[in-house]
Amino acid sequence: MKNLCLALLLVLFFVSCNNHKKENKLSIAQNIANAHGFENWKNVSEVAFNFNGKRHWKWNPKTNAVTYTKDTITLNYNRSNIDSTVIQIDRAFINDKFWLLIPFQLVWDDGLEISNPTKVEAPISKDSLNKVTLTYSNIGGYTPGDAYDLFFDDTYLIKEWIFRKGNSTTPSLINTFENYKDFKGIKIALDHKNADGNWNLKFSDVKITLKQ
Repeated sequence: MKNLCLALLLVLFFVSCNNHKKENKLSIAQNIANAHGFENWKNVSEVAFNFNGKRHWKWNPKTNAVTYTKDTITLNYNRSNIDSTVIQIDRAFINDKFWLLIPFQLVWDDGLEISNPTKVEAPISKDSLNKVTLTYSNIGGYTPGDAYDLFFDDTYLIKEWIFRKGNSTTPSLINTFENYKDFKGIKIALDHKNADGNWNLKFSDVKITLKQ
């Protein structure tokens, strides 16, 4: 009887630990998203932005309608009905949206593993920040298997990241998240600089439209 009770207690302990880990990971993702205004996302009817001066996007997250503009070219399509004629454009949209809204992707994305947070020295600022690693599944998506190390402060605001293509141990890109602006309650970092400051991926013409 004692052995049975001990076995039950051990089972309950491990179940409790596993549930705690799942809740902890969910909590981290949700806290980071919320710090960037995720609670206001339900009111958004359109997002417009220019990605690094290269291309301009308009996206209706309710209908998944996308408008792509580059120079004199404008293309409209819907992400619920993608064919070979727009797949390269959609690949660019997913990339650009990921940069813009990475805090929300933590909540939205399937096939994503999020590590437990640790306190580390950030790679660029050398500040003491919190770090989590995002690892994407090898199945599905345009860039399966990629990994990101996110560095965020105690308010859960992202300050830097490391992108590691294919979950390589060698960084593919390291840059900051800075020049945060508030767009109808959505906080977006407009500048992403490298350590030398001679490279900057910028967002401009950002506009958030709320549903009426």
